Amino acid sequence: MLNSLREACGVFSAYDFEGGPIFPCIYWGLRAQNHRGHQSHGFVTFNGSFNTHRSLDLVPKIKRKDIQNWLNKLPGNVGVGSIRYTTSGGTDEESLKKGIQPVLAETEKVKVAVAFNGNIVNNSRLKRKIREKFPGFSYECDAELICRKLLIELMENHDLASSVTACMKEVEGAFSVTGITQNGELFAFKDPYGIRPLCCGHSINRKIYAASSETVGLDINGFEQGFEVEPGELVILSEDGFARQQLVPCKRRALCSFEFAYFARPDSRLGNNYVYEVREEFGRNLGREYSEIAKKADMILSIPETANDAAYGLHEETGIRWERATRRHRYVTERAFILLPRERQTTIDRKINILDRKLRGKTVIVIEDSIVRGDTTKVVIQKLRKKGAKKVHMFITFPRITSPCFYGIAMATYGELIGSRHEPQEIAKIIGADSVNYQSLNNFIEATGLKKNELCLGCVTGKYPTPLAQEIADEMKEKFEKGEKEIGRIYEIASGIE
Repeated sequence: MLNSLREACGVFSAYDFEGGPIFPCIYWGLRAQNHRGHQSHGFVTFNGSFNTHRSLDLVPKIKRKDIQNWLNKLPGNVGVGSIRYTTSGGTDEESLKKGIQPVLAETEKVKVAVAFNGNIVNNSRLKRKIREKFPGFSYECDAELICRKLLIELMENHDLASSVTACMKEVEGAFSVTGITQNGELFAFKDPYGIRPLCCGHSINRKIYAASSETVGLDINGFEQGFEVEPGELVILSEDGFARQQLVPCKRRALCSFEFAYFARPDSRLGNNYVYEVREEFGRNLGREYSEIAKKADMILSIPETANDAAYGLHEETGIRWERATRRHRYVTERAFILLPRERQTTIDRKINILDRKLRGKTVIVIEDSIVRGDTTKVVIQKLRKKGAKKVHMFITFPRITSPCFYGIAMATYGELIGSRHEPQEIAKIIGADSVNYQSLNNFIEATGLKKNELCLGCVTGKYPTPLAQEIADEMKEKFEKGEKEIGRIYEIASGIE
């Protein structure tokens, strides 16, 4: 994506019923999902006690000479791992270190480790309740909230299913969770709306079972996909075997629609389709919807690789050549958040090389998954113009984003979203494009293979699946329209609404 939009994290956990070392499985499950969070990673394994490793940055390559050291540090047949990009808590280096997952919480009698993907909406309320039990509780990420909430319930109920049920009923937001109890039980559960993905699978001989944010975490380990965890469902793996329990009824499914457009890897499966198949259909839809513009275009570009599948679909539909005249500098991996402010606008220049001789005098369709803030999109279009492009038409697979997200995407306020303030024609003028053309909402939904009421589309429609999120959004929108300044993440500053 041109706008460096990021999502909360990814998780992976596994249980080896034959007692073998689980760390290699967890390691590869996370490596396959590095795209879901680049700020930090962590592992917890269990062999009668908890063993941990946490660090900033992506899951690293492990040199052959270091493998045994990792196995010695993280022994056990049960494990959980996480990669994270923050959408709650602080973003300075010290806060990022404190917020690395998985997180552990303990008392003298109870201990639990948790990895979490999502975002909690009623975090202010939860913090107050947790501090009644733990006055010194400090908060750096939502995983700590749900871990500590689960710990409190385990102290009182002494039963995992009852404790998870309480979490599902009292925590509002998106949460796909996996973790380990002090008894060595591996568990995984999902919020009652199923906003974030979480699937389960197993090795061919069913020796190892695993839970993963995406199916690629299973694939890289050679595992078979079993099922997607249902909204409100708990999965438990222990010495007693494998069990599934539907704890809370699912009022409606609300899978994050942005998983299809951007977050999930193209070779992951969501529902009955591979993500790349859905994105190809997005491209075909755009070709049909904007056929008059397509007729006059000389080439299709996708910048960067996130829109490649849609570009192929657009090429198939229109017959226009998909010209790979943009190439990523593979080893330029700096992230905008670690650069000096004056350097951030030039990040796209360092990462992407555009071949000017292919562009001179040409009418170009640039296909992209979304426009969020528009800043870096503008930089790319300026660069295309300098390289000689005659006209630049933006084709956007995701419908116009008009509202913030409460469930784990780093777009928190109305004011930062170019689509909340401007129509497509105005956006085109602002970013320097000849036109901006969004895929229609109905076509987007149809391409996913799901129904409208099975997707969370809050960032497009302003209609959210959970009640407090809707309440906060309505109040913040009213203030925004009155011209009041927005500060920070609206779900963190809206505690007065609770």
